[in-house]
Amino acid sequence: MAQKLQAPVAAQPSSRSESLDPDSLYAQLSQEYGPALARIARSHEADADLRRDLLQDLHVALWRSLSGYDGRCSLRTWVYRVAHNAALTHVTRRRRSRHGVLCTLDELDAQDLPIDPDNSVSGADYDQSAARLYLLIRRLAPLDRQTILLYLEDLDTAEIATTTGLSPGNVATKVHRIKRLLTRLYHSEDPSHE
Repeated sequence: MAQKLQAPVAAQPSSRSESLDPDSLYAQLSQEYGPALARIARSHEADADLRRDLLQDLHVALWRSLSGYDGRCSLRTWVYRVAHNAALTHVTRRRRSRHGVLCTLDELDAQDLPIDPDNSVSGADYDQSAARLYLLIRRLAPLDRQTILLYLEDLDTAEIATTTGLSPGNVATKVHRIKRLLTRLYHSEDPSHE
């Protein structure tokens, strides 16, 4: 099960955060990481209204967290850590309210779905392909989902480990297994079952 990470406390702020007040820093981070936050919201929530609520929650959580930023990690890692915690809270709250079923990698892998080699994607089908991939990612357990989303955001293994609380070796193994599984599921599921 995914764990919420505690924000680091009481260290010297970085020079980047010292020069900006929290509102200016939030505006800068929102501009820089807004698209990533939107992708995180999209990957955690299929319903458009709930996705907008989650995105708003991610931004509020980021803004509130900046007073506790102490410079022990990069601002990039901080943003993803805050987003991870806020998205995890959202997923947990939603799962409790609707009793949704999330699957571990082993459970998804055990489904042993056949691979359809003719199920390829053309350039014109990119949006549909991305939607299918997000659907598959949403089915993952929260920690697996967060790990692959951070990987897709181009965070390195060390940054993913810092954000999720996993060891770098565990991150590398998870990423490899999740990529292999998502590839197999993507090519085996009938898009009409979405």
